[in-house]
Amino acid sequence: MAEPKRALITGVTGQDGGHLAELLLAEGYAVYGLVRGQNNPRRAQLQAEFPTLTVIEGDLTDPASLVRALERSDANEVFNLAAVSHVGFSFANPTLTADVTGKGVLNLLEAIRITGRSERTRFYQASTSEMFGGLDYNRPGNGYTEDSLFHPRSPYGVAKLYGHWIAKNYRESYGMFISCGILFNHEGERRGKEFVTRKITDAVARISLGRQSHIDLGNLWPKRDWGYAGDYVRGMWQMLQHSEPDDFVLATGETHSIEDFLTLAFAEVGIEDWRPYVRQDAAQLRPAEVDILLGDPSKAESVLGWRRDVDFPGLVSRMVAHDLAVQSEESGTRTP
Repeated sequence: MAEPKRALITGVTGQDGGHLAELLLAEGYAVYGLVRGQNNPRRAQLQAEFPTLTVIEGDLTDPASLVRALERSDANEVFNLAAVSHVGFSFANPTLTADVTGKGVLNLLEAIRITGRSERTRFYQASTSEMFGGLDYNRPGNGYTEDSLFHPRSPYGVAKLYGHWIAKNYRESYGMFISCGILFNHEGERRGKEFVTRKITDAVARISLGRQSHIDLGNLWPKRDWGYAGDYVRGMWQMLQHSEPDDFVLATGETHSIEDFLTLAFAEVGIEDWRPYVRQDAAQLRPAEVDILLGDPSKAESVLGWRRDVDFPGLVSRMVAHDLAVQSEESGTRTP
């Protein structure tokens, strides 16, 4: 019997990391997850959900720990999902964002190279639609593609752009199998509550149960191309199974505003008018906002055969249902 493939996931405790670990384990991989800090609060939950996953302590800012992680896992595939990933947080912590989200990619690629794994390790870099910036001069009518111009409008976007370009440089300079997934917004029940979509669905569940009176939000007009994280993680995996390394946009090809998300979320609990429950909080407004992000996933669909199973209403419904179940369990009640 052939040895199972071995995968190392950085950022394994995040939304995408959880979905990816689930997928790879189902595919028969031996999965290793890089966890930062010996007292990481998410470690116990991760190990409880995936008891066969091997946890390795390490940090993208510590090159020696990355060398050790590669040697221990001996991974055929490395998925770099770790990042300071919250746009708002990146404005308050730009140096940390640069060190982790940008330079951390370089540290991991160098660890692969200096340990002699360049020719036998496939590498996935989690790039982002935030690299485009959404400005009028570079906004294509049918959505951003792999060849669109970049103009990031946050420290997070700038750091991600460095990671994206250094990954491409190592692919071209050293012949490494490196694919970059330029993923547009993807959400789900694993999303952290600091992100606006999960913040909304958690609040909707609490409001419906009488545990919260309102929700404070920033701007409601920005539009995003929102999909389901489980679908997008499958696309990541497909990129590393393809015969050639390349860059791929994963998106839905349609946009919805935060107001649209609010409308559907509140409707899930029988509230038709969400306005009495939402207040604008000036502290949550960003120094530079991206008005609209729309992606064109044609290349991933045609080359990889990637598809999306969950549409926008289905995404919102899934997230609200999950948070209703969580809040109902915590309060000792049952959802209708």
